[in-house]
Amino acid sequence: MMEKVWTVKDIAGMDTVARELLAECQSVKVICLHGDLGSGKTTLVKEMCKRIGVAVPVQSPTFSIVNEYRDASGDPVYHFDFYRLRRIEEAYDLGYEQYLYSGYFCFIEWPEQVEGLPMPEKADVFIESSDGIRTIRYEQT
Repeated sequence: MMEKVWTVKDIAGMDTVARELLAECQSVKVICLHGDLGSGKTTLVKEMCKRIGVAVPVQSPTFSIVNEYRDASGDPVYHFDFYRLRRIEEAYDLGYEQYLYSGYFCFIEWPEQVEGLPMPEKADVFIESSDGIRTIRYEQT
């Protein structure tokens, strides 16, 4: 298992984490982001998307569940927010497999909502926030 930890005090620090995280995840395209509301999951996804060349504004797909962007090469980038899912069957209805097994980047917020779904190799990012300081822990198993 690989693990790395960052301490972030401001938005500029999130750019550093995004750069280093993407370097760590070269062979892993599914990145699951865990954390409370407002912990910085979407902010980190925005920074990672910026690093891979997504040119459009990145926003949380809370209501659409999945947003699709294009990276600098024109490849799709998928950004999920499973917060609103109430049953795991909703992920199946969405056709989650076609996204997660596509070989393209998939950033997943609230992966706890779909715990138990078969997934390809993935990285987990845990974000904790306290007094404006974020601790970000990366694990790849």
